[in-house]
Amino acid sequence: MVKIDILEKEQKVSKIKETELQRYLQFFTASYQDNLNHAKATKDAYPRWSIISGYYAMHDISKLVIAKKYRLKIEREVHATTIKVLREIIKDKEILKLIEEGYEAFQSLANDLSDAKKERIKVQYYTGSDFMKEKYRKTSETFYTDVVEPYIQKIEKLMEQ
Repeated sequence: MVKIDILEKEQKVSKIKETELQRYLQFFTASYQDNLNHAKATKDAYPRWSIISGYYAMHDISKLVIAKKYRLKIEREVHATTIKVLREIIKDKEILKLIEEGYEAFQSLANDLSDAKKERIKVQYYTGSDFMKEKYRKTSETFYTDVVEPYIQKIEKLMEQ
């Protein structure tokens, strides 16, 4: 496991200044809620965007809890560093498993985009195929229900403690 002080030395995390703290907390509170609402609202019509928004809701609430409890700001390699910090500060294996699943789903979509850039036809298959639309819709629903919602609920409880 990576220690927080090592991440600080690598300038991947830093302490949040007192003058920034309230603005930082307000931003990530609003951002995770917006992303969560967007993920829920787009599950059927735009499932890939729902997955992306769901992951960002998880990512933003993670940065919120890190800031609220430890006054740390993620500076570099934000996705990987956020997970590293969570592994260090959260001992609940189920929470860690959920954020890692969320990150993997996000990475998979990013890889799909990269592949689609190289092979435009993959995008056409998604937009033109009922099979692929339904596949993404089911994936989006499962991801939201089984990963995003439980993670958000667990982090919200953690912030209340």
